[in-house]
Amino acid sequence: MLTFARSHDTLIFMRERRYSDYRLTKELVLDLWAKTYNTEGRPDWSHILPYYDDNIYFRDSIQEIRGIDEFTAMTERLTKRSKDLKMKIVNAVMEGNLILMEWEMTIQFKKNPSSVLYGSSRLTLNEDGKIIQQRDYYDLWGDIFDNIPRFGKAYRKFMIRKFG
Repeated sequence: MLTFARSHDTLIFMRERRYSDYRLTKELVLDLWAKTYNTEGRPDWSHILPYYDDNIYFRDSIQEIRGIDEFTAMTERLTKRSKDLKMKIVNAVMEGNLILMEWEMTIQFKKNPSSVLYGSSRLTLNEDGKIIQQRDYYDLWGDIFDNIPRFGKAYRKFMIRKFG
């Protein structure tokens, strides 16, 4: 069955999708994440957002978000801020309704060389196979500071002295 939607004064025809069309597997997640982050420059979430439940709970080192509207707004903010953002999935496993991914994200900043953030994501799927929770784990400041000349070493010394 075909339906249509209006986007910026253009009609878009699309196949009506069933819930089973959005059921995630490890392989599909790998494919979707590659399409999201490894495009020319800015990330694009348009193809992956249908795989998120309307009641998505997202948390990372910076923020806590509830609901698809807030989550979509967060992805739009990140897209606007990103000059060049790439992600490489190093490892992924699926067990029951959990998908765990280990990744390397490369971010290009204006004045400093690009930085690599090392992290992981835990995706929890609901009974329909959509993402109901996403928890991202990473050391935002440490990985970025490592790439700032002279500052990275001082930061690591401070962290070891205080917490090591």
